[in-house]
Amino acid sequence: MTDENSPPVLHAAGLTKRYGKRVALAHCDLRIPRGRVIGLVGPNGAGKSTLLQLACGLISPTAGTLRVLGARPAADPAHLARVGYVAQDTPVYASLTVDDHLQMGAWLNPSWDRALAERRVDQVGLNRSQKAGRLSGGQRAQLALTVAAAKRPELLILDEPAAALDPLARDGFLHHLMEFVGELGASALLSSHLLGDVARVCDHLVVLAAGRVQLAGDVSDLLSRHCRLVAPRGEPDRLPAGVELVRREPAGPDERWLLRVEPGSGQLPGTVEPVGLEELVLAYLGRAAGEPTGPAPSREVRR
Repeated sequence: MTDENSPPVLHAAGLTKRYGKRVALAHCDLRIPRGRVIGLVGPNGAGKSTLLQLACGLISPTAGTLRVLGARPAADPAHLARVGYVAQDTPVYASLTVDDHLQMGAWLNPSWDRALAERRVDQVGLNRSQKAGRLSGGQRAQLALTVAAAKRPELLILDEPAAALDPLARDGFLHHLMEFVGELGASALLSSHLLGDVARVCDHLVVLAAGRVQLAGDVSDLLSRHCRLVAPRGEPDRLPAGVELVRREPAGPDERWLLRVEPGSGQLPGTVEPVGLEELVLAYLGRAAGEPTGPAPSREVRR
């Protein structure tokens, strides 16, 4: 059970990272509670990898603050042991065997769980004497995940770990990721551009685009606060207070608007439909990219 009084798994305030004149992240504010599986989504160049590298302490922010598990990232060896990291392309050492990786993990990590590592390696069918360079992409991903999880971290950070895998290998990777999360009682932060994977395993969402946070929150809350309004074209011309137009969708004779609706807003004038996670993400990414929505309907305050 998550302790709601414990520090958030990640807390950013005004977080900014520049590389020369290029701004990778700009004034990002985030507060993610513990016990979540967080999906971090956005287009290439959105700043996803930058945020994960900041969270691991691999790079330092230009401005703002970031706390991971209540402390500065990589503040000391004890904090490093609380975070497991799988970088892009699930890097392993090609010349080392599977068992060499487990021995190295035990040497580098004081909280290393050898029994867990061996059990998981055997479970996914890895030959401990085989060199990592001879493993398939899916097997390398499973090895990298096992090495990260056998630290018994409180937070697993994964940067596009399954992007290059075929559907069957990706399914196996996600299955074992969720098993690790459950067994360790850990939080997980998963960067992915595969929205189907995010919808399958994540219960918290962060949408990044143009270096800024466009949307963040528990998936159930976000879906409950968004809807699609369908009404005859030209009607209505007003929306209640507390309702925001996110995206105007192309349609035939009907107007179709994806809306954000705050609690206590007035009745919407038309047919209301639920939206899915993929639709929601694409709407915010389109808005961030400057996608035209047409003139926004005017607002009225309903008494």
